[in-house]
Amino acid sequence: MRRLPFRRLVSLATLAVVGAATLGATAACGGDDAASGGSGPVTLRLGYFPNITHAPAVVGVEKGIFAEKLGSGVKLETKTFNAGPAAIEAVFSGALDATYIGPNPTVNAYSKSKGEAVRVVAGAASGGVALVVKPDITSVEQLRGKKIATPQLGNTQDVALRYWLKEKGLTTTKEGGGDVKVVPQENAQSVETFNSGAIDGAWVPEPFVSRLVNAGGKVLVDERDLWPDKKFVITNLIVSTKFLKAHPDVVKKLVEGQVAANEFVNTKPDEAQQAISDHIGKITGKPLDVKLIKQAWPTLEFTNDPIASSLKTGLDHAVAVGLTQPVSLDGLYDLTYLNEVLKAQGKAEVAQP
Repeated sequence: MRRLPFRRLVSLATLAVVGAATLGATAACGGDDAASGGSGPVTLRLGYFPNITHAPAVVGVEKGIFAEKLGSGVKLETKTFNAGPAAIEAVFSGALDATYIGPNPTVNAYSKSKGEAVRVVAGAASGGVALVVKPDITSVEQLRGKKIATPQLGNTQDVALRYWLKEKGLTTTKEGGGDVKVVPQENAQSVETFNSGAIDGAWVPEPFVSRLVNAGGKVLVDERDLWPDKKFVITNLIVSTKFLKAHPDVVKKLVEGQVAANEFVNTKPDEAQQAISDHIGKITGKPLDVKLIKQAWPTLEFTNDPIASSLKTGLDHAVAVGLTQPVSLDGLYDLTYLNEVLKAQGKAEVAQP
């Protein structure tokens, strides 16, 4: 019997988890009286991705931080996703009440619902993204005619790559044409295609940056270098507007959990890294190598500030490369509960955009 490569096994396992999460989300949508305001404990259905850029969520779940802050009056149900569109669809369908997610899916959810569906209530992480290429590529001009992967057409990293190339005078098309051929593919697949020589590089988040570097690639662009003060949102926490209006007290407790999880991540990095490894192992069947997590860790900053200015700039970039239409983001952020929590702890508040 032919054995599948390890990376392929992890990919298959992850897909299975996503499928199960989606089925669970659909079932939860069917008749959860608690979540819709019935008697008994309120159910909070929280989504997140099992990866390093969602470290506060992963650690918050694994170490019981969210459960502790939410208390006995709230039943926490968690669902994992691999991509933003699936998580947003779960929010739209009523199967998810809150989720950790990237900036571009956040904008898409707000835009498609005409500003009605979601609110950003806290930040989570900044950084952790880079363009990794074959070692013989030393300049942007050498990317001409090359194939570069991104996680998905129109996703946050895809927009970043296309805009950067545009600024450098190189063209791309949605169909994979132009001066640089942009190839949408899953991050785990990009590691395989990079090894095989089918692609010349990839603009991806951690831990795939580190995996590509370990596979012989080199960082051509650290995305932090493209932003003021090296800060840009990679993950924020959104809640459905419906749930926020129905259960503001629960949302505040969730934000308390986010702040506490970030405190843990920032003050106990070794424990946090082990917790991430263990938690991903429970989901995929294979713990993420702690050495890989430590390698990626310095490129990330875990912050409660959603860095709203970078999300707006990211939207402008998506418009510039023809992947979305202009949209007003007025009303997207509700940082009331975040600032109440921060103020109570004597920490600096975050300016409301």
